[in-house]
Amino acid sequence: MRAGKLRHVVTLKSKTVTQNSYNEEVITWTEIATVRAAIETPTGTEYIDVESQGASISHKVTIRYYPNLAPTMIVAWGARTFEIIAVLNDNLQRETLLMCNEAIIT
Repeated sequence: MRAGKLRHVVTLKSKTVTQNSYNEEVITWTEIATVRAAIETPTGTEYIDVESQGASISHKVTIRYYPNLAPTMIVAWGARTFEIIAVLNDNLQRETLLMCNEAIIT
């Protein structure tokens, strides 16, 4: 992967669920790593293909290979947040493609 494509800095976060004194669930997001990324919106054909499979993808985030990422995690980019829908690793473990949907996370 060419380093020039990775011009954005994003933070990968994992969800932690705990309970407060009233037994209510409290969700916190723990920072896993800060990495460089390429962020793209899908082209028209890609968007139609994904929609036909029942998923909603608004952005593709490409990072250098990072193990143990899961669809329960999020990507934070400035004031924007993306839910990870799918994690796709290439066979040579050089890069990871995160199929994401922009969301409002509290």
